[in-house]
Amino acid sequence: MKPVHLVVLWHMHQPQYRDPESGRYVLPWTRLHALKDYWGMVEMLREFPNFHATFNVVPGLGIQLEEYASGKFDEPWFSLAFKNSEELTREDKAEILARAFQVNHERLMSRWPRFVELHEWSRPAGGAQALVTFTPRDWRDLQLLSQLAWMEESWLQKDGVVSKLASKGKDFTEKDKSELKQKQTELLGLVLPAYRDAAQRGQIEISTTPFYHPILPLICDSDIARVANPGTPLPRRAYRRPEDAREQLQRARAYHERVFGVKPAGLWPSEGSVSDQALTIAAEEGFQWFGTDEGVLGRTLNVGFFRDGNGIPANADRLYKPWRVQLGGNGITGLFRDHHLSDLIGFVYSRMDAKAAAADLHGRLRHLGESVQSTQPLTICLFLDGENAWEYYPGNGREFLREFYGRIQSDQDFRALTASEANTAAGAIPTTTGIFPASWINANFDVWIGHSEDIAAWELLWDAREAYGRAVDARNKGRQDAPTETALKEANESLLAAEGSDWCWWYGPEHSTANDAEFDALYRKHLTAIYLALGQVAPEELAKPIKRKPEHAVQLAPTSLLNIKVDGRDSSYFEWLGAGLYSPERRGGSMHGRVFYLHELRYGFEEGRFCVRIDPFVEALGELEDPEFRITIGGAEEATVVVNLERGHVQGFAVEKDRLCLLNPKLVAEVAFERILEVAINKDQINLTGQTKLRLGVALWHGGLPVDVLPAEGFLDVTLGEEHFAWPPE
Repeated sequence: MKPVHLVVLWHMHQPQYRDPESGRYVLPWTRLHALKDYWGMVEMLREFPNFHATFNVVPGLGIQLEEYASGKFDEPWFSLAFKNSEELTREDKAEILARAFQVNHERLMSRWPRFVELHEWSRPAGGAQALVTFTPRDWRDLQLLSQLAWMEESWLQKDGVVSKLASKGKDFTEKDKSELKQKQTELLGLVLPAYRDAAQRGQIEISTTPFYHPILPLICDSDIARVANPGTPLPRRAYRRPEDAREQLQRARAYHERVFGVKPAGLWPSEGSVSDQALTIAAEEGFQWFGTDEGVLGRTLNVGFFRDGNGIPANADRLYKPWRVQLGGNGITGLFRDHHLSDLIGFVYSRMDAKAAAADLHGRLRHLGESVQSTQPLTICLFLDGENAWEYYPGNGREFLREFYGRIQSDQDFRALTASEANTAAGAIPTTTGIFPASWINANFDVWIGHSEDIAAWELLWDAREAYGRAVDARNKGRQDAPTETALKEANESLLAAEGSDWCWWYGPEHSTANDAEFDALYRKHLTAIYLALGQVAPEELAKPIKRKPEHAVQLAPTSLLNIKVDGRDSSYFEWLGAGLYSPERRGGSMHGRVFYLHELRYGFEEGRFCVRIDPFVEALGELEDPEFRITIGGAEEATVVVNLERGHVQGFAVEKDRLCLLNPKLVAEVAFERILEVAINKDQINLTGQTKLRLGVALWHGGLPVDVLPAEGFLDVTLGEEHFAWPPE
């Protein structure tokens, strides 16, 4: 058997969940995976000192881990999970029901019968029944179990406090919750030091990724997507910012050196995405190796790696070695993962007994060593996420990993090496002049560009990047209206965050989650923050969701013409009785960064006016200082009524048409607000030429940011015609 050099790379990544406006963590996944995965994955290697591995720590994840470790973080789910159960409001309880069960039911929830019981009790009437029937004991148990399920496996087994709570399983006290909260804080502080320690003792290599996890080839030139897939629809203006790609790499290297004490030798390009231009920049910035998928190598060499019945790939001798990519005067070494074996770990072995799964993987690797013809040791690469797979495994995958690590460590034909060690030990490395531009998913970029939602996201990014570029140019030319250096720095931070890959991961049809709305809102907030930092008004488009996933809503068409007294009061049951209604299933208040301020929308026609009523969540709206409503009515052109509130009263309003403000808005519209907002605009301000319907949308802005919209899809269609109790088309 030929020697096998095994390169295992665990990729550790979470998007930047921190809201740029509030500083709040919109979603809790960085904290929860830190508790369940990040520390334990590297710490368990102490048991196998001769098994070396590579861990890729994305800087965007690292800065979040640092903030969590400091204890000075604002994460609403963390606060609510440990809030005294006797003090929970109805809104708190609704949020607990929405968040607590976002956990793997088969592997994590099922450990505690009480957790399963609470889940079953919470299901009737969509949780409405639980809101009134759950006792303080129920809420306390649900709060604690929702956190206990994410605790590190070894702590569940051995830590005095955590194992005690795990064994107790129910009837928890407020003291129990306090103890678990303290343990979570303790564990969060151990994560990054564990990586530094493992690297210093030589057992792991830590590689990096461009700072905010952008798809570097698309940042360099978004048109490159057409090389991998000639049919991919593209934005109308190519995004070409290689200087941003370089900055993302430079900042990643600087962050890595600050946190881990050395410059990173290796680069896991976000999603294994490579191109000649991106790798040239990486080589110029001092990176010595990169990793990606076998599909990229196959398209580079124009060969296939199809497996036979025994799992041996065609052209295996070309797959199981590093390749030197020579790019003009620069070169960088590539490692290419075995896609099939990596996916077995990610998606298949979780359904097998741990010992049998580890034996199968070890056996497959041995079979490769016995079968593949090569004059050199085989360099076999297993690259995959270091967190997402384990919740599908019994015991968080720890038994499987221990069995696998142990088998490799005790097999004299294997050496488990870091990526740099493997490159050094490989012997002669063949060279290729260039790389095929692609990612590790289907050897193209289709996940991040091509769908209409992706294209919309890229168009908005292009506009924001242009605005930033003009501001930098103004500063360089010394113009008096130019932003300050501090303002440019703030804008640049938001820009780099918006260039991250995670936003377009969720746009389009490929992926969806219960948190789609939060990801969409976060992306648009990063873009909006660019304009705010530059002292500019953000485009209206940023108030509208890109992910057009309809929310569940009651929709009723108008049933009569209206006669409205615009006074901001719900003065009569009959006043709005014949109005159209859009009433989504929403809850007021704030949680995990998703705040709803707008409750429902009514609308309809008088003979000479179009009338709109907006019912906000009064308490939530009261938390905003001087918010702004924007009511847009679209016919052949758009008219927008902009209403400014100050201390709960209308401070003033404007009517905009074609982005120009009318001089005397009170002559064409009427506005009032007390507990509801009522708006009426004259018919002659709405261009009906050639129209069979109007479009109606409401956006609430605060501090220059769009914070809520009705409807979620952006606009409501309002059909014209007397049969619809509306004006006739013109």
